[in-house]
Amino acid sequence: MQVKAVVTLTGPDSVGIVDEITGALLDLNANVEKSQMAHLGGEFAVLMLVSMPEERLAALDEGLDDLIRRGYKLTLTRTEERPAAVRTRTSAYRVDVTGADHEGIIHDIAHGLSEQGINIESMETSTTPAPVSATPLFAMRAVVAVPQDLAEENWQSTLTEAAHQAGVDASVVRLDDAAAAL
Repeated sequence: MQVKAVVTLTGPDSVGIVDEITGALLDLNANVEKSQMAHLGGEFAVLMLVSMPEERLAALDEGLDDLIRRGYKLTLTRTEERPAAVRTRTSAYRVDVTGADHEGIIHDIAHGLSEQGINIESMETSTTPAPVSATPLFAMRAVVAVPQDLAEENWQSTLTEAAHQAGVDASVVRLDDAAAAL
């Protein structure tokens, strides 16, 4: 029987790290179904959903043992999809936020969304220096799941107010089911 697990791995960035991780997974007959990997500071972070034979799941730690000995941190969480009947019917939207960087932007936006019962499905954030002044500029792109019974004008006005309080701009685009990814 196939099982699914969320695997996270963090540690020093080095050439070949993705090759090493995916090779170990392949040796265990694991398939990477979804992943995000990023160089953050001097570290490399991996977040992936893998499917694999249940009897091989316990061997995953051993398969990545060399990385663990070299100081990488590994977590493994077995997961199961919730039945469709349990999930709330939602519509997917992309939320883009931009402005001068400062503490609390992500919290302000996340708080405004969560108060409306909106779930953040995925999010990417970054900062870059402005072209002339080198002032740090913040950018966020999130895909959110909005309950279908929530009036669009209500939740979007709450988001606009949260963005205003944070001193940033926010825009919203409705996504169709096929485009509900970053």
